Amino acid sequence: MGAGASADGPGDPQAGASGGVGADPQAGAPAGGPGRRPAGGPVGRPAVTGGGGTLRAWAELLRVSALFTVPGDALAGAASAGLRPNRGTALAVGASLCFYEAGMALNDWADRDEDAIDRPHRPIPSGRIAPAAALAAAGALTAAGLALAARAGRPALLVASALTATVWAYDLRLKHTPAGPAAMASARALDLLLGATSTHPNGLRPALPHAGLLGTHTYAITSVSRHETQGGSTKAPLAALATALTIAALTTRPPRVSGRPGITAASAVSVAPSDSEPDTVPGAGAGAGARARARARARARGLPSASGRGGPGGWAGIGGKGGIGATLLAATYAHTATRPLFHAALNPSPPLTQRAVGAGIRAMIPLQAALVARAGATGTGLALLALVPVARRVARKVSVT
Repeated sequence: MGAGASADGPGDPQAGASGGVGADPQAGAPAGGPGRRPAGGPVGRPAVTGGGGTLRAWAELLRVSALFTVPGDALAGAASAGLRPNRGTALAVGASLCFYEAGMALNDWADRDEDAIDRPHRPIPSGRIAPAAALAAAGALTAAGLALAARAGRPALLVASALTATVWAYDLRLKHTPAGPAAMASARALDLLLGATSTHPNGLRPALPHAGLLGTHTYAITSVSRHETQGGSTKAPLAALATALTIAALTTRPPRVSGRPGITAASAVSVAPSDSEPDTVPGAGAGAGARARARARARARGLPSASGRGGPGGWAGIGGKGGIGATLLAATYAHTATRPLFHAALNPSPPLTQRAVGAGIRAMIPLQAALVARAGATGTGLALLALVPVARRVARKVSVT
C-alpha cells in the first residue's frame, strides 16, 4: 500500500522514509517512500520512562494522519474488478490499515539510529517509545492484517502475503537502494489487488491495469522523495510531472471491456454453475435462456452483468458510465500533483522538493477516486474525495512525516 514521502502503508507515498506497507508514494521522505527524512523538526518532548510512550507518541510513530490514503486502495480494487463493495472489501480495508501501520512502526524502528541524528524529535530517538515496543507493534499489526486477509479467502491471503514481504523487505533492506521506488510501487499496487481479490476470488486480473497506474504514481513520487533533504534534482520532478499527466490522461479514457477477463455474468457461469444447468458461457452459442439465467446468477452474487451494469444498489461495473466523473476527478488529481512538481523542477531546493512530495501524497486520494469513477462508481469516487480535507485537518495535528 503506498508511495511517496510519507507513503505509509501499502505503497503509499505518505509513509515517507517510513513507508511501509503504506509506504506508498506518500510515505517517501515524507510520504512513506524511500528516502531519508528531512532533518530538523519540532523540539522533541521530554523522554518518558517505560517503553509504551504516550498516545500522541504512538500517533506520531504510526502517522495516523496518513491513514486516509489507505481505504481508497480496496475500493479501487473492487471497482476495477467490476464489483460492489462487500464484506470482503471491508476485510481488505482493515488488513490494509494494519499493514500500513506495521510499515510505519517498522520504518521508524529500522531508522532509529539515523533519526537520532536527523530527526531526534521522533518518538523512538526522543525516548517516548522504546525500540522493542515499536518492533513488537509492527509484528502484531502484520499478524492482524494477515488474519483479516485470510478471512477474505485464499486469493486475498496470497496477495496479502506478497504485500507483507514487500513492506518488510522495503523497510529493512531496500529503502536506500535503487530498488526502493520499485518496492514501494509494488506495495501500493498489491494493496489495490488485495481489495480486488478480497471482494471476489477472481478479481485479480481485471484489476491489474488500475494497480499499474497506482503503482506508477507511487514510483514517481518515491523517486522525487529521495532528493528531499539535499534537493538538486530536476530530472526526478520532471519525470514525475510527465508521469502524473500521463496517468491523468489514461484515467479519463474508458476502460477496455472486450478481451478483458472481467468478472461478468459470463464468468459467473463458469465459477459456480448450478447442478441442474449446463456450464455454458453466454454469447458463445448459448441461447437467450442461458444468458438470462447467467444474468440472474450474477445479480444473486452482486456481480456486474455482461452488459456492464452492476447488481443491486446501482453499482456500475467496469463498463459503466463513469466518464464525466472520472474526468473531473482525474483533473483534480492532476491539479494536486503537477503544480508543485513543476515548481520543484524549476527550483529543486529541499523545501520545494518536500512540498512536491507532500502534494504527491495528497494526490493519492483523488487518483483512487478517479480510478473508482472510471470503473463506473462515480458516487463512491466523490465520497473518497471528501477524505482530502479531513486528512489535511488531521495532518495539522499529527504530521504525515
